[in-house]
Amino acid sequence: MADAAKATAKRKTTASKTAARATTPRRKTTTQRTAPKAATKRFETTGREVFLAGLGFYGKTYDQAQERLDALQKKLKARRKNADKVYKDLVKRGKKVERDAKGAINDIDIPNLDELTDRKKLEAQLKKVRARFQELRKSARIKAAA
Repeated sequence: MADAAKATAKRKTTASKTAARATTPRRKTTTQRTAPKAATKRFETTGREVFLAGLGFYGKTYDQAQERLDALQKKLKARRKNADKVYKDLVKRGKKVERDAKGAINDIDIPNLDELTDRKKLEAQLKKVRARFQELRKSARIKAAA
């Protein structure tokens, strides 16, 4: 008997749902609804404008990046020219310093090597240098280190 009551209850709920559906009008789903053509046209236009604005932004960014790259390339080219000029000036200056150094070396009076190898003459010169150094120390009042 319990089974019969369940079956009857099932039939009643199904029947009441069917009756409820019949009395209330069905609503159309969003795909079934039709929007006015003017609103659809406006949405399409707005969407296209948003797309074009994004495309314009991309184009403007690309142009600015290209301008900056061109400016940097010009600066790099100018610096390379300046570097070549500075390099040539340094080479010119180096040649002059080398020439002056060679002249100064030639002006130095270097005694014969035979005289330097003679031990007695070398010791005599060392005594003269030490005496002169002592005189300079006394005149400058420098105390000898312990």
